[in-house]
Amino acid sequence: MIDAFDIAPDAIAVANRAYQASLTLGTTKGTERSSAVLAMAKALQHSFDDILEANTLDLEASREMAVPDLILEWLKLTPKRLQAAVEILERLAELSDPIRRVRNADYQLPDSQTYCQLMPLGVIALIYEAFPELAAIAAGLCIKTGNSLILKGGSEASNSNAAIVNALQLALEETGLPHGCLDLLPVDRGGIVRDLVTQDQYLNLVIPYGRPSLVQQVAKVATAPVLRSAMGNCYLYWSASGTLDMARTIILDSHQSEPDPVNAIEKVLIHRASKPSYLVSLWNNLQEKGFNIKGDAELVAAFPELQLAAESDWANPYLDRTVAFKVVDHLEEAIAWINRHSSGHADCIVTESYQESRHFALGVNSASTYINASPRFSRNPAQGDAVFLGMSNQKGQRRGFISLETLTTVKHIVQGNGKF
Repeated sequence: MIDAFDIAPDAIAVANRAYQASLTLGTTKGTERSSAVLAMAKALQHSFDDILEANTLDLEASREMAVPDLILEWLKLTPKRLQAAVEILERLAELSDPIRRVRNADYQLPDSQTYCQLMPLGVIALIYEAFPELAAIAAGLCIKTGNSLILKGGSEASNSNAAIVNALQLALEETGLPHGCLDLLPVDRGGIVRDLVTQDQYLNLVIPYGRPSLVQQVAKVATAPVLRSAMGNCYLYWSASGTLDMARTIILDSHQSEPDPVNAIEKVLIHRASKPSYLVSLWNNLQEKGFNIKGDAELVAAFPELQLAAESDWANPYLDRTVAFKVVDHLEEAIAWINRHSSGHADCIVTESYQESRHFALGVNSASTYINASPRFSRNPAQGDAVFLGMSNQKGQRRGFISLETLTTVKHIVQGNGKF
């Protein structure tokens, strides 16, 4: 649903304005930015009716255009979803200032003191499908870290995105933050994305958020740095020593990361020694919860009631309540398969063997591994001081949770005394 890539000069003006705003925003005090984030939370809460009305228009238009059910689910706003975004903004406002935190440098020069400070990146662009409330969460993270933010949503959420951003912009104006630190690109100009992501003289980071096709499309044409996000196609290896209850609980819990199934387990590798009765019990439990179950050729031959998983399924996310199962002979085969086919951001193991758990954790080439634990994703964890936008599966830059620190960079400062 993201507009086709073409030429759109508006993106240049927006990027330039955001860059100029970032120069001022990066020098503001932490208390000023926290006040602005809190003001955004209040403005969002006071605009629920307008936002939900706009969202209804988007949903009606999208249904007429036969937009996929998956996107409709991501698009649909509820008071609960909006309130969750408000609470995230309120929590961000309470956190300590991440900018200009001092860290020890890796080296020291003679007759001087060397240290590091976290600094804003500058200008960040978020290109996203549906998920209208994501604009508010991203804005909170960027303003808190002293970054300007340019938003480009899909046409399916145009009214919702405009209503949310209008509320946030009014709040920022009232707090005196620089004009242009938060902007939304129009959806009625074809090809505006290409022109945006090639403004590397202004942009410091591009974050595409949505289906893999969107992420790949943006990464292919961008000249500014891209932080790939990922969702779905997470694997679980159910070891011979792992319990049925543990496997079932983890699979079910991982799918509670709604509306976007960031870390939902969609593929399960089972050890050949697993009892058939355990497998049937698990499949029945999942089907009772509304899941669609698939299997590899070996499992389908033994259990004809299963639907055969296509070869392409193993490397691609379903992004719905579908789970595919495959038989493997041992842990090493499971690790090799996961490294070849998983999306590489969150993979799990169920085992009672410490040796197996360590082998899995070190051998799986993913941003995060979970041992007898659910990978369920939350943008606002119940514990700790972190708030997350999503997860990245790429190496280099930042990998794993996209948090406040992800949106910062390091500046080295050398304080000398005139002696060299």
